[in-house]
Amino acid sequence: MACHLSAVMQKWLDAADSYAELRSYLRDMVPRTYHLDTVLDPQEEERVQKCLLHPLECFLFGEDPEEGLAKLKQGSESSGICGRVFKEGETVYSCRDCAIDPTCVLCMDCFQENFHGNNAYFPMHASSGGGFCDCGDLEAWKIGPCCAIHDQGTAVAMETDASVLDPVLHERAEQLFRCLLRYVTEMLVWEKYYELPEDLEPRVDEEVYLCVLYNDDHHSFDHVIYSLQRSIKCTQAVAQAHTALIDKEGRWIVKKGTVLACQEVNDLIESNSKHISQEALRVEVLLYAVVAHQTFALRLGNWFQKIVGYSGKSNHPVPFPVSCLISRTLFFWSLPLGARRIVYELIFCSLLMDTESKRLFAIEFTKNYDMLQQCFIFDYHDRSIFISSLSVQIFTVPTLARHLIEEAKVIKVIVGTIMEVLKGHLCDSNRFQFQGYNSDKFFRIHVIFHDLRYILISKPTEWTDALRTAFLEGFKAFLDLLGCMQGMEEVKRQFGQHIEVEPEWEAGFSLQIQLRHILSMFQDWCASDETVLLQAFRECHGALIHCNHRANQSEPTDFYMCKQILHIRPYKVSQEPVSIHLPISRLFAGLYLHLCRTGAIERLHQHVDPASYDYTYLAEHSLRCLVLVAQVSAEMWRRNGLSLVSQVYYYQDVKCRDEMYDKDVLMLQIAASKMDPNHFLMLLLLRFELFDVFNGSTSGKDQELLKQWNRLTEEMLFLLIVIIGERYVPGVSEVTKEDVTMREVIHLLCIEPMAHSGLVKGLPENESHETGLESVISKVSNFKKPGVSGHGLYEVKKECLPEFNPFFYHYSKSQHSKAEDSQKKRRAQEGTDQALRPPVPPAFCPAFSSVVRLLSCDIFVHILRRVLQRAAKDRSTQWTEAMVQRALHLIGQALLEEKSQLEAAADEEVAFDFSVKARLGSEHSKSVFQLLTKVKSLPALEGHSDMVKWILQVTMNRPKALPSSLLSPQVAQDKDKAERKRKADAAKLHRQKIMAQMSAMQRNFIESNKMLYDNMPDSSSSHPGPAATSSESSSVPEQRERCVALGPQRGSTPAQREVLTCILCQEEQEVAALSQAMVLTACVQRSTVLTQCRGKALGHLSEAFLRTPSNSLFMSPELVVGTHTGSCGHIMHSSCWQKYFEAIQNTTRNRLHAELIIDLENGQYLCPLCKSLCNTVVPLVPLEPLTIDYENAEIVGQHLTLPRWILILLARINGLKSINHKGASPEEASGLCGEGRPDFRSILSFGVQEPRKFSDSIAEMLVVCATTVHRVGLETPPNELCPHVPTMAWNTCAFTIQAIGEPSRTHDAPPLSPVLLPTISRENTPSILEVDFFHLLVGMVLSVPALYHEEAVELQPSAVSSAYNHLYILHLVTMAHLVQVLLTSGTTTTAVGFIFYVQGFCAVAEGVKRAITPFLRCTALFFNGLTGVPPPVEISSTAGHSGALCSYLALPSNLFQLFWEHRESVRPLLQRWCQDPAVTKAQKGEIQTVRYPRRRNHLIDLPADYSSLLNQASHFKCPKSNDGERKHPTLCLVCGTMLCSQSTCCQSQLEGEDVGACTAHAATCGAGVGVFLSIRECEIVLKASKTRGSTYPAPYLDDYGETDPQLVRGNPLHLCPERYKKLHQLWQQHCVLEEIARSLEVDNVMFALEWQML
Repeated sequence: MACHLSAVMQKWLDAADSYAELRSYLRDMVPRTYHLDTVLDPQEEERVQKCLLHPLECFLFGEDPEEGLAKLKQGSESSGICGRVFKEGETVYSCRDCAIDPTCVLCMDCFQENFHGNNAYFPMHASSGGGFCDCGDLEAWKIGPCCAIHDQGTAVAMETDASVLDPVLHERAEQLFRCLLRYVTEMLVWEKYYELPEDLEPRVDEEVYLCVLYNDDHHSFDHVIYSLQRSIKCTQAVAQAHTALIDKEGRWIVKKGTVLACQEVNDLIESNSKHISQEALRVEVLLYAVVAHQTFALRLGNWFQKIVGYSGKSNHPVPFPVSCLISRTLFFWSLPLGARRIVYELIFCSLLMDTESKRLFAIEFTKNYDMLQQCFIFDYHDRSIFISSLSVQIFTVPTLARHLIEEAKVIKVIVGTIMEVLKGHLCDSNRFQFQGYNSDKFFRIHVIFHDLRYILISKPTEWTDALRTAFLEGFKAFLDLLGCMQGMEEVKRQFGQHIEVEPEWEAGFSLQIQLRHILSMFQDWCASDETVLLQAFRECHGALIHCNHRANQSEPTDFYMCKQILHIRPYKVSQEPVSIHLPISRLFAGLYLHLCRTGAIERLHQHVDPASYDYTYLAEHSLRCLVLVAQVSAEMWRRNGLSLVSQVYYYQDVKCRDEMYDKDVLMLQIAASKMDPNHFLMLLLLRFELFDVFNGSTSGKDQELLKQWNRLTEEMLFLLIVIIGERYVPGVSEVTKEDVTMREVIHLLCIEPMAHSGLVKGLPENESHETGLESVISKVSNFKKPGVSGHGLYEVKKECLPEFNPFFYHYSKSQHSKAEDSQKKRRAQEGTDQALRPPVPPAFCPAFSSVVRLLSCDIFVHILRRVLQRAAKDRSTQWTEAMVQRALHLIGQALLEEKSQLEAAADEEVAFDFSVKARLGSEHSKSVFQLLTKVKSLPALEGHSDMVKWILQVTMNRPKALPSSLLSPQVAQDKDKAERKRKADAAKLHRQKIMAQMSAMQRNFIESNKMLYDNMPDSSSSHPGPAATSSESSSVPEQRERCVALGPQRGSTPAQREVLTCILCQEEQEVAALSQAMVLTACVQRSTVLTQCRGKALGHLSEAFLRTPSNSLFMSPELVVGTHTGSCGHIMHSSCWQKYFEAIQNTTRNRLHAELIIDLENGQYLCPLCKSLCNTVVPLVPLEPLTIDYENAEIVGQHLTLPRWILILLARINGLKSINHKGASPEEASGLCGEGRPDFRSILSFGVQEPRKFSDSIAEMLVVCATTVHRVGLETPPNELCPHVPTMAWNTCAFTIQAIGEPSRTHDAPPLSPVLLPTISRENTPSILEVDFFHLLVGMVLSVPALYHEEAVELQPSAVSSAYNHLYILHLVTMAHLVQVLLTSGTTTTAVGFIFYVQGFCAVAEGVKRAITPFLRCTALFFNGLTGVPPPVEISSTAGHSGALCSYLALPSNLFQLFWEHRESVRPLLQRWCQDPAVTKAQKGEIQTVRYPRRRNHLIDLPADYSSLLNQASHFKCPKSNDGERKHPTLCLVCGTMLCSQSTCCQSQLEGEDVGACTAHAATCGAGVGVFLSIRECEIVLKASKTRGSTYPAPYLDDYGETDPQLVRGNPLHLCPERYKKLHQLWQQHCVLEEIARSLEVDNVMFALEWQML
C-alpha cells in the first residue's frame, strides 16, 4: 500500500497538468470506493479515508499525515481567536456592559474564563445556529476582548511570529486546494443526471442508477412516510428511517437498480404524493457515478474544515485559495440541505477567520447581495444554513461596515434590494399596497431590514467626506423607500353597511416594526455630524413636501372664531381617505428634534429657505392620523371592521409608538411652537370636526351625534393635555433618557405593583434590545421578594407619587382607569383628598417654549368656558364627566405654568395671563371660575369636587399684585386638611355627648326595672359548674385514660356520631354501617417514591412482589413499586358519585380533546369541587364502638400464650388447607393435628361474635375501590374475583401509610404466615431478608379474621380474641424485623449466639432504635386508624418519642425483651430465619440487602447557578447519535439521568408503541410518573403516562424573583430552595398526576401535544 501511494504521489508531482492527473485518479477511485445504497454502509467512511483522503493528505504533507497534522496543530494552539461555530440551541452569552452590540457573544468556555461573568448583566440565550464566538475579536468588545484561554494564546502568538510555513508545503497546499475546490464546486452544482464531465466519465459503463428523494417544505413527515410505503413497498420503520435521513441530509437514496426500475419508483412517488398534497415530492433518477462524485465532494468539504481547522487560526496557515472559494460559494444557494451546511461551515472556518479574507468576502458578498437575497426569498430552507445569513458576521464589524459604506455603497445596495423585492406591491400612485401578499415570502423579506440595522449598529465617531457622501446617498435611497410607505393603505370611513372583506394590514405594520429601530439609528447617525444632519433634514423636508403634493388638495377657506381668522384647506377625516403610515413626517419630526438638541437649528437657514416652511401644512398628516385614532375611539369607524381597530392598537402599542404615535405628538408640538396659538387650536377643532360645536353654530338633537361630539371633545382635550404636558423628550425639554425611563416606570407602577418582566414589556427597547430599566428601577421603586409561588414585585416609592399624571399619554384606556382608581384608593387610605392634580412639568427648551402660549390664548379659554357651560346646564346628553375632568386638568396645567413663570421672572415681564382671562366673562357667559363654582355643586361631579376646590383656592386666595402671592397647591391642601380636622373634632365631641346621654338613660332604666332583671335566669346555670365538672370527671372510666392501641390493655373505641355533607347534593348524612355509603374521592397510582433500588430496570409491577405457591404476594423490602391511594378529602353519597361519574362519561366524550385531560376508559374523573384527578372512591366505614372486658382478657391471657396461639393458628390453617384441597369435613379436619395438639376449632374457644353488618352500598363501594387498586397496581384488566384483589388492597393500605410516614420523617413531624411460622411446606417461602414486614403486618392483621369463618355460620373474633391476635402478630413481626435489621447490619447469624447477644442488652442500641422507629411509626398510624384509640400526646414530641410509640403499641421499651419473654417459642423461628440460604449469601456479600432505616428518597441536588446546568447540557452527547444536530438534553430530577429528548435517535418501543426517551425513562424510573428539567427551555416537564404531561415553572429564579421559560430574557438564574422544596413535595406526596390534570384543565388544550415523543 505504501509503495502504491508513493507511486501515485510521484505521478501527481511529475505530471505536467496535476489537475488532470488528480481528476483521473478521482474518476477511477470515487465510484469504486462508494457502495451507495438505500441503507447506510458502516464501512464506507473507512474506505473513503483509506482510498481517497489518505493519498491526498500524503501528497499535501509529503510525510505521514499524522505528523503533518500535529505540526499544524501546534500553530493553531497559539491562536488568540476562539471562533467556535455555534450549533442550533447552544447556549451563548453576552455582556451588556462590554459588548459593542448585542450580536457579540461568547461561548460557555470563554465566558467562564472571562471577567465578564462578574459584571451585573450577562444575558444568556440559545443560539439559532450559524454564529461563532467573538472571544479575541478586538472590535467586538469595549474592554476585555480575550478570555484567559485566548489571552495566553495571543501572548504565545506574539512570540512565534517568526515561524513560517514550509515553502514546499505552501506550494503543494495551494496547488491541491485549488484543484479540489474546482472539483467540489463543479460537482455540487452539477445538474446533468445521466452524465458526468468528460474527464470524470467512468472508463466502464455501468447501468446502475439511483432514485433520489429530496426534502421540501410542502410535505410533512407522515406524507413522505405514506408515499414511501406505497411506492417502494417497505415497512413503516424503513420509511421512517428514510424520511429522517431526507430531512437531515436534504436528499436520500430510496431505490437502486436499472433506469427503468428507478423511473418506476420515481413515478409512483410522484403520483402517491399528489394524492395527499397539491404538489408532488421532488424525486430524481441519477447515474450512480454522479451521486458518488457529489457525495465525495461533500466529504471533501468536511476534510477542508479539518485541515483549515488545524491551521486557519495559526500564524502560518495553510494557503487556502480565498478568491477561488469566494467566487463559487456565493452560488451554492441551490444545494441540498446537507451540502449547504458543509459549505456554510467551510466559510466560517476559512474566510471569516482571517481579516483580509473576510474583507474580500464582504466585498463580493455586497456585490452579489441583491441576487443572494432574491434567491433566499424564493427558497424554502431555513435561513440558518443559507449564505445570506452571513451578513451578521460582516455588517456588524465596525471597520468593515464603514469600509463597505464608503467603497461599496452598502446602505444604498440594501435599500435598493428592499425596493426591488417589494416593487411588485407598488400601486399606480407609487405607494405600497399589500393586498393578497404572501406571508412566508414577506417574512423572508424582513431579514433584509435586519441587515440594514446591522450596518448601522456602530455609529461613527469620525466622519470623512467619502463617508458623508456615501451615507447621504444611502439616506436618499432610504427616503425613496419611506416615500412609498407615506400615505399607503389609506382607509375611508364606511357608512351604512359594514365592510364585507377585512383589508390586509399586517404587512404594513410588520414593515413599520422592522423600520422602528432603523429610523432611530438613521437619526442618531445624522445627529453625530452637524453637516450630515442639516443635509439630511433638507432632503427629508423636500421628500415630505413632494409626498404631500401627490394628493389632490382643495382650495383654502377662511374660518372665524373669537375674532380670529384661520385660512386653511378644509378636510374631514370622517369623509376623506386617511393613512396611519407616515414615516417621512415622523422622520422629519425626529430630525428637527436633533436640530434643536444639538443647536444646529440656528444654522438651518443656510441650508433651507425659512419661507418654505408651512408648519400648518407639515403637521397636517400627523394631525389627521391622531384624529383618526380619536374617531376610532369614539366608535365612528366601527363599520370598518377589526382591521382598523388593530392598526390603532399597534399605533399606540409599545412596539411601534416611539416612531409613530410619539412622533405625531412631537410634530404637533413643533407646529404649536411655530404657529399662532389661536390658529393652532382652531386647526385642532377643525380637524376634530368640532369647530361648529364650539362656535355655537350647531344645535343637533340626534343622540348618536351628540354622543360622538362628546367623545370627540374628550379626545381633543386629551390631545391638548398631551401636547402641552408631555415634555419628557430629550430636546423638547432639558431631560435625559434616564429621566424619561424613570417617568415611564413610575406610571407603570402607579397602575399596580409589577414584576420585572411586566415592566420590561411595558417599556420600549432600543436597537440593542435595552430598556434602561436596570439603571433607574432602584431609584423609583422598592422590591418585594417572592414567596414559594408567584414572583417578585416592584412597588413605587412614595416620594415619586407626585409625578403621577392621570392623563399620561402612554396609558391605554384600561390602564388609565386602573391607575386612577389605584391612586384614589391610596389617597383615601392615607386620608388625603381625592384631587389628582397635574404634576409640575419640566420647562420647555427654547425652541419649544412657545407651546405654553396655548394655555393663555383666547380660543383655549373659550373652549374651557364652553365645556363648563355644558356641565353647568346639567344636561346629560351635552357633556360627560370625562370631558369636565380633562378641562379641570387643563386649568390645573395653566395655573401651574403661570406659577412657574411668575416665580422665574418679574411680574411685569410675564405675558402669561390665564388667570386674568379666566376671571373675565363675556356678554353671554360667565367666567371660567364662576362656572367652576357652579359646577362644584353638581352631584354627578362629586368625585372631582376636591379638584375644583383646589383650583378655586389657588385662584381666589391669590392677591392680584404680587407673583409670590400665588397660592401653592400645598398651602391649599394644608388649609383644606385643617378645615376637615376642625369639623371632625367637632363631630367627635358631639358623638361623645350623645353617648354619655344614652349611658345615663340606660342606667336609669335598669334602676327603675330592677325586679325584672332579678327574675331572669342566670345564663351560667346552663353550664356545669366546677363541682359538677369535678364529679363528672371522677366518673370517667379508667379505661378512657388508656392510650394503648392493641392487646388486652387496649383502650376503648369511643362512640362518635359523624355527620357529613355531600358536596354534590349538599345533604347531610350520618356515617353508619347500614346507611348509604359516603365515599371519598381518591386516586390510585403506581409509585416508586419509596424505592430503594433507583436506577435498576423496572418491569411489570407483579415482578416487584415475591410469589408463593399459594399465590400470596409479598412486598420486597426494596419497595420497588407500590400502589399509592390518595384523596383530596371531599365526600359524596355513593349514589351521587355514580350519577356524577356517569354524567362525566357521557358529556366528556363529546368535549374537544377531553382525552388529553382524563382517561375515561380507566375510570378517571375530576373532583367536582377542587378538580383533583381521581379514578376511584373509598367508602367511609364507621369505627365500631368497643370496650374491652379487662378481667376476661386477663383470664384468657393466662391460657392463650404465644406458643399456644401459634399452635392454634397453625391448626386452623392446616385444617382449612385440608378442607380446601382434600375435601375433608370439619370433623375430619379436627383430628388432623394429632393427639394433644389443638384441634381445628380451638381458635373459636377464645371468643367469637357475629360479623359486623354493612349496607349493600358500602359493600359495593368496597369492591369498586379494591378492584381499582388491583387493576392499577398490577396493570391488569379489572377482575373482582382474582385472589390478589384483597392482597393488593392490604398492600396499598401499607404503602400509603409508609408514604405518609416518609414525609413526617423528613420534617420531624408526627395467607401470609409462612414467612414467620415454621410450616410443613417451606418451599419457595421468601427469606426474612426478602419481605417488607410492615406490609406483612398489615396483611396478617387484616386477614386473620378470615380464619374464624365457618361453613354454616359467619363469625369473627371477639374483642378479646382480636386484642391477642393483634398483640401476638405485632410481637412476631417486630421480632422478625429486629432480626432483619441486625442481619443486614452484619450481626452474627446463629440462633444461640443471637439469644446470648440480646441477653446482654440493657437498653436498645441507638442504631437499632433508629432503624426500627419508621416501622413503629407506621404501625402506630395503622392501629390508630384500625381501632380509633387516640395516641398519647408524647408521641408527637421529640423527647420520649420512641418510648411513647412502644407504650402505645403495647411493646416493651426495650424491644429485645420480646426475645427473652418468648425465648422458647422464638428459638426455632430464629433457627429457621438465620439459616436461610439467602441470609448466608447476604452475609458473604453475594447479594445486596436493604439497610435500615431505609434511605430517604428525594429529588436530586441541583446546582445553585443555572449556567452550570447549561454547561453540563452543552457537553451532553446523545448516546445513539454521532451527528451535530441540535439535541434537547433533559434531566430526570428523580434519578439524575441526562436524556436526549424530542429526538428520533433515542426513541424506543414501549408496549408496542414508539416513545421518546423521557417517556421510556419515566416508565422504568417512576412507574410512568416523571419529573424532568428541560435544560435549554428552563422548564419542568411533568409526565403522568405515555400521553399526558404538562409544563411546570422551573425552580430557578433571576434576581427579580421570576422564572425565565425558554430563556427569553436571558437573566442570570439561581436556584430557589423554597420552590425546589415545593416541587419535591409535589413529587413525594404523589400530586404529579393531579397537577397535570389541573394544568391541562386550566390551559384548555386545543391541540394535542405528542407527549409520548418527549
